[in-house]
Parts: sequence; C-alpha cells; structure tokens
Amino acid sequence: MKKRSWGFLAVGLLVALLLAGVVSNYASSHPDGLDSSLLKGCTVDADGEITGGSCPAQQTKDHELADSPLADYGIRGVGNDFLSTGLSGVFGVLLTFAVGGGVFWLLRRRGPARPDDADGAPREDRQPAGTAG
Repeated sequence: MKKRSWGFLAVGLLVALLLAGVVSNYASSHPDGLDSSLLKGCTVDADGEITGGSCPAQQTKDHELADSPLADYGIRGVGNDFLSTGLSGVFGVLLTFAVGGGVFWLLRRRGPARPDDADGAPREDRQPAGTAG
C-alpha cells in the first residue's frame, strides 16, 4: 500500500473513532421511526414505559443478547454513561475495522499482475488467436 493510502486510512479511522467515541453521546434519545410507529396507540410515561392503550410494542420481548456486555449502546460495568457509550462506539469501530481489514487482506491480490502468461512470451509480442505469424 502506498504511503499516501496509509495516511488516508489513518485519518479516516481517526475521524470514525472521534465520531463514535464523542459525537455519538449527543445523538437523540427520542425513539426512532420504528420505535415510535410501534408505540402508536399506547400511552407512554417519561421513562418510555407503556402505561396504557394497545399497540404492537406491547408484544415485544428482550433480545437473547440483552444481557451481553455491549448491550444498549454501552459497556456493562462502566458507571459513567458518557464514557460507557463512547467506549462501546470506539470498540465497535475497531471491531468493524479489524473484520473489514481482515476480509480485504484475505481477498487481496498476492502480487503484481505479471505481464507474461504461462508460455513466457510477453503480451505485446504474442499473435492474436487464429492468425499465422
């Protein structure tokens, strides 16, 4: 990889880490479109708990990974919500970068394209197929 490409990659990773670690804490805490559409027909208190009515959100249940260390946009065991959200964002970016980098590493070409074919003749010296030379 060229030196310029490494710099571009490093700056991109730094920006992604900054966005995930800091800016993600300032995202809206209001429900997104899917959550709000599932709550139509129900009354909800200030904590987001359903207090009455009838809506599809009443049928929801916890995800099987709800008790995992990275559930709910945070890291379990970190008491500071700002730090917990930031660290989980940074961990997510690094994990995505590592998996993506690993896939690209596995799929990359193993060397420069060779100008010669298996017969050893350079491409420009070969005759097109079906012509006598």
